[in-house]
Amino acid sequence: MPFCSQCGNAVHDADTFCARCGKQQPGPAFGAARPGFGPAARPVGADPLANIPERTWAILCYIPAIGWIATIIVLASDKFRRDRPLRFHAFQGLYLFVAWLIADWVLRPMSLAMPGMVHFGVYRLVELGLLGLSIFMMVKAAHNEMFSLPIFGELAARSAADN
Repeated sequence: MPFCSQCGNAVHDADTFCARCGKQQPGPAFGAARPGFGPAARPVGADPLANIPERTWAILCYIPAIGWIATIIVLASDKFRRDRPLRFHAFQGLYLFVAWLIADWVLRPMSLAMPGMVHFGVYRLVELGLLGLSIFMMVKAAHNEMFSLPIFGELAARSAADN
């Protein structure tokens, strides 16, 4: 049974902190798992993307407002450089995000300048349509289907083929 490195109190091998003084205890050798503390520590330089399936990445690319982050990770990662279906989803998700930006930055201010209820209806319909497309594409990606949206899909296919 080891002792605390600060106060000398007896500690168990599985203890992370000393029960008396609260000092963090040096753990077992790097890479060894502590009982009750989950999987072993990942070695330095291990691929953090290794445990996330491609289907999950494809779904993440279509999440409104934050899907562009997953898209950039997929497109910048060497792991996915040769994965055409996933790159297709990433590009299509990115183009869908650009459509959101255009709707938010261009269509919304233009519709606010219109008189009456017209401004509310136009922008909200486009926003609702883009949300529906995002959900539809998340479902298709979850089923491992490469559904090509009009305009976005053509651009995504060309972009994925160029790389």
